[in-house]
Amino acid sequence: MDHEDQPTVLLPGDVRMPLLGFGTWQATGRAGYDAVLAALDAGYRHVDTATMYGNEKEVGRAVRESGLRREDVFVTTKLPPERVGRERETIEESLAALGLDQVDLWLVHWPPADPTDTIPVWREMLAARDEGLARAVGVSNFGTAQLDELIQATGEIPAVNQIRWSPSLYDGRRHQEHRERGVVLEGYSPFKTSDLADPVLARIAAAHDVSPAQVVLRWHVDHEIVVIPKSVTPDRIRTNADIFRFALTADEMREIDALGNP
Repeated sequence: MDHEDQPTVLLPGDVRMPLLGFGTWQATGRAGYDAVLAALDAGYRHVDTATMYGNEKEVGRAVRESGLRREDVFVTTKLPPERVGRERETIEESLAALGLDQVDLWLVHWPPADPTDTIPVWREMLAARDEGLARAVGVSNFGTAQLDELIQATGEIPAVNQIRWSPSLYDGRRHQEHRERGVVLEGYSPFKTSDLADPVLARIAAAHDVSPAQVVLRWHVDHEIVVIPKSVTPDRIRTNADIFRFALTADEMREIDALGNP
């Protein structure tokens, strides 16, 4: 599908983030490179990596060798919380491994073990953004109270909070809390916590002639929640990208939301 048609969400600084991304956790070495190249070939325009995944070099090489323009691929990486105090060194290492001048999004991978480190780390993330090393900065695995702590201390709202999310984990209040604060919700592991054999998903999938996995991904997108499925299987990589030829009805969305509140 044409990249220009892909739905995006707007981050601060006029940064457009595609709602569909490709997750690369556990995709390392040659298999990781091949998977990212296959994903870009299948139409993904957003790739998610992290320092701790150990695959930034392969991800960067695939982005460079895809034939796509740098500005057409959204790249996220993440700071491991044990790198507190070495934030600048870590983003420079990430950029060197990726072979990029800047990432589109840099996240704090988990809240630091020592809560007193949280605000200093966030200030360093903001400094990296202000120096142009990342176009936007955010967090991952943060609770709402932790988001509020950052916002109150700095007046700067994390662009994104990447958390575990799926229909069976759907939490309408948490979703609303992100919207109220202007923080984009990004879900990871969309299938790991989903029962893809659930009769509700199966029935909705049959109605659209798609798979339950495609329904789960489309549900994220229709909620304007970023989703980053991961796979190293070329067929599945392609199928997971093929979610823009159908849309879920309001009733179907409500039925899927209800899987999180049985």
